[in-house]
Amino acid sequence: MKTEAVRIERLTRIYETGGQRVTALAGVDLAFDRGTFTAVMGPSGSGKSTLLQAAAGLDRPTEGQVWVGDVELSKLSETKLTKLRRDRIGFVFQAFNLIGALTVEENILLPLRLAGVQPDRAWLAEVIDRVGLGERLRHRPAALSGGQQQRVAIARALATRPDVIFCDEPTGALDTQTAADVLALLRSVVDDHAQTVVMVTHDPVAASYADRVVVLADGRIRQDMPQPGAERIAEQLAALGRRTRVAQEA
Repeated sequence: MKTEAVRIERLTRIYETGGQRVTALAGVDLAFDRGTFTAVMGPSGSGKSTLLQAAAGLDRPTEGQVWVGDVELSKLSETKLTKLRRDRIGFVFQAFNLIGALTVEENILLPLRLAGVQPDRAWLAEVIDRVGLGERLRHRPAALSGGQQQRVAIARALATRPDVIFCDEPTGALDTQTAADVLALLRSVVDDHAQTVVMVTHDPVAASYADRVVVLADGRIRQDMPQPGAERIAEQLAALGRRTRVAQEA
């Protein structure tokens, strides 16, 4: 029986922009089980990144609640929320967000150093082996390819053994083969270590690595598909695009 790594209830996020209220999320209910890989898709402005940031505790919702495990985030002070993110959440960005002055090893260890926690050397060795960077630990990010930098970012996210890893377009800046390598790594993290991965992507091929694809539009869930495959994902996105255009023209 699976347990929930993250649960979202009635999640609403409204922004004030130029004197107007913009609803990025409109009462979303969603749960991500432990040991699963979920892709979140949808057109630009559908609420994908807002959902990810709220679920990761990087953005406070206007209404609704987010649980990471049994902890409800809105009840936490900023200090406790920061600690929870550091200890229980990993985040992988499209832009890598590595620190150029630090080596690969120092970047990977940074979350543990900030937490004042001694690394589990056996786990760290396994993570470094899995991302294939054992011979690059003393290099700095500028000496690495884009794919290698993204693997460092994934290793950094894994270093604390977080409850869930959120990935925002992690392959968007990578070539096809390197993207496939990174996606295979994320897939193996789920299969071999029962980690939970939630990934925002626009790419049906990337989404096909997931166990489940959630499609957003206008801040609401429009599709929730288990293991649909790249072709069906593309078909569903195309159909959603057609319906959206018709609605706009009506």
